[in-house]
Amino acid sequence: MKRYLTALIAMALGAACFAQTTSEEFNEKYQRLVGRLGYAGVGIETYLDKWEAAFPEDGRLLEARCNYCLAKGITTQVVPKDQSKFLGAKPVISIPDSTGKKINYFEETFYDDELFGEAMTWLDKAVELYPLDLIYRADKVTCLLAYEKESPDMAVAELDKLVEMEKKSHPEWVVGSNSATSEDFSELMSGYCVRLWTVGTPQSYEAFFRLSTKLSKMFPKDSNYLDNIGSYWLVAKGKDSKAAGYYKKALKLNPSDEVAKANLKLIEKRKAAK
Repeated sequence: MKRYLTALIAMALGAACFAQTTSEEFNEKYQRLVGRLGYAGVGIETYLDKWEAAFPEDGRLLEARCNYCLAKGITTQVVPKDQSKFLGAKPVISIPDSTGKKINYFEETFYDDELFGEAMTWLDKAVELYPLDLIYRADKVTCLLAYEKESPDMAVAELDKLVEMEKKSHPEWVVGSNSATSEDFSELMSGYCVRLWTVGTPQSYEAFFRLSTKLSKMFPKDSNYLDNIGSYWLVAKGKDSKAAGYYKKALKLNPSDEVAKANLKLIEKRKAAK
């Protein structure tokens, strides 16, 4: 009887070990399948169903479900636009029309609204289950930026929510299984400031300014946010003197700040040319 019990315990322990590693195995195989077939390739949905049956609350599964919906509902077209840049990108081709006017054509991505909504539902579930994991928070902001294009209202609302969380409680953020520091959070937000700037619309510039201003107060030793505010006044508003004031503040914090140096030289050059 004792030997029989020992065998049962060994079997139970073995099963537990297998369960602990299977989630990782599902993810590893998924990555290999996606590498060969794409996010919505033949057989991917069936594999995700098996993964969900075994680990319905695995954040990586929920992220994979999101990617599947996005990939199924995405199309890309080359479209004409009356502008020199679109979302920071140059035209793929420029062709004169019958009057000789140059028409710029850009590659634009479109999403099926229903499938995009389903994708966000999967991400919302991941955020609900893992509220301090910056991976899923960042996934959501990135998806919304891609979907909203030149009018990033929902993406900005998500960024504001994250900034308020950091400001009020300094949560113990994580990135997957690793702890994340305040510096990691700041770096993530700085990257999204760049994304908003790249969109290049009046609306995105205002969001960029508001976000950079909040972050500058939260991270007063980071000269990048002062550079951002200076660039807003320089480019979006055309107020060189106000921009110069922020670049000078940035240089006081970081004397090797190349962005501040370059833009101050630009301002001086424009001033001398008047």
